[in-house]
Amino acid sequence: MSVTFPPALVRSLDLLRCPACRAGALTADRGALRCPAGHSFDVARHGYAGLLTGARATSGDDAAMVRARERFLATGAYAPVRAAVARLAGGSGPGRAATVVDSGCGTGYYLAGVLDRLPGARGLGLDTSTRALRSAARAHARAAAVSWDVFRPFPLADAVADVVLDVFAPRNPAEFHRVLRPAGRLVVVRPTGRHLAELRSRASAMVTIDPDKERRLHRALDSLFEVAGTERVEYRMPLDRAEALDLVAMTPGARHPHRAEPESGGPLPGRVTVSVLATAYRPRLTDLGSCI
Repeated sequence: MSVTFPPALVRSLDLLRCPACRAGALTADRGALRCPAGHSFDVARHGYAGLLTGARATSGDDAAMVRARERFLATGAYAPVRAAVARLAGGSGPGRAATVVDSGCGTGYYLAGVLDRLPGARGLGLDTSTRALRSAARAHARAAAVSWDVFRPFPLADAVADVVLDVFAPRNPAEFHRVLRPAGRLVVVRPTGRHLAELRSRASAMVTIDPDKERRLHRALDSLFEVAGTERVEYRMPLDRAEALDLVAMTPGARHPHRAEPESGGPLPGRVTVSVLATAYRPRLTDLGSCI
């Protein structure tokens, strides 16, 4: 079966480097991406490129988690969070031709919001979940998607991104710094201790928020980045039972079926608190060499 390369993926090929030899640029050839050394990577019929090599990561969202995430995000409940990400990503720096890399992009919801704010920008999402990448590859006409474990060195050239997004996702500070241009920005979104507290108290599947999270974040980033600005997004959100179940089901703990249903013993909360911090960082000048 022949594969038609998505235009967004074609426009992003100059960003990519072969994850096998760490040097060669990738080109589109007969339904696959190939490097000059002969390494080849399939492009799925769903539109994303499969660059993940070696041992497969096991932390990607499964199909049930992705469906729950899609249903929940489609309600618009997290639209204020997406708007904050887009504001910080747009800022006053990246122009209309910006390149946006979303690390741990999931379904591409936040990447699409940034691309809507930057009409001439292109986007590239990285994620381990092939099911999520199916959605990310069609989240926006200017968004491409590739499978990758974001804990590993990214299959990207140096200094190619104007913006790197990290929204509720694992962080790889050295790679964020390497792929960002000197005038670029990193946008990191993470929950505060108040986030979904009313629901977390009822559902063991939901991840506990480490009270030391902020200190660890700044310790990890401070040598490579400086804070440009932070927004606190906090509001009360109405929540019906179906939405509550989707919120629980889209968390990592929902992989264990017996934990996916909130505990009995009373009604589910009709409103919950959304509380996140969104910070834009500027790269510091360092003597770090290329990591790829």
